[in-house]
Amino acid sequence: MSPKPGSGPDPIDVSVGARIRLARKTLGMSQHALAESVGITFQQIQKYERGANRVSASMLARIAHTLGTPVAELFGANDGARGLSDELADLLGEPGALELLRAFARMPRASRPALVTFLAAFGNSRPDGPEDRPCP
Repeated sequence: MSPKPGSGPDPIDVSVGARIRLARKTLGMSQHALAESVGITFQQIQKYERGANRVSASMLARIAHTLGTPVAELFGANDGARGLSDELADLLGEPGALELLRAFARMPRASRPALVTFLAAFGNSRPDGPEDRPCP
């Protein structure tokens, strides 16, 4: 059964978009470069990556070719073997996530737990608290 119109993007479209974003960012390719290579605007790539617009089969094939990945991988067909979930694809597609992960991998192993603790505490802080207000 398909979702009701107006109820938001289809979860499959969101998943495919997240995988496009992840594959693009893994290559270090901008939305503009991907869009130019497949013959559309970068705004359309943004819509695909958010799942706001569905990617046609022909466009998905062009995107996969440009990214050097099989179309099936953009659907998550190979994820069972690699263990890449939709949640992980979404997280890695967040702005700065791959750069953060690469920097983390370059850190000495002994320093990593301290950074994880810091980031976990930082992520749990409440916005707009007194400590979050700019100093006068």
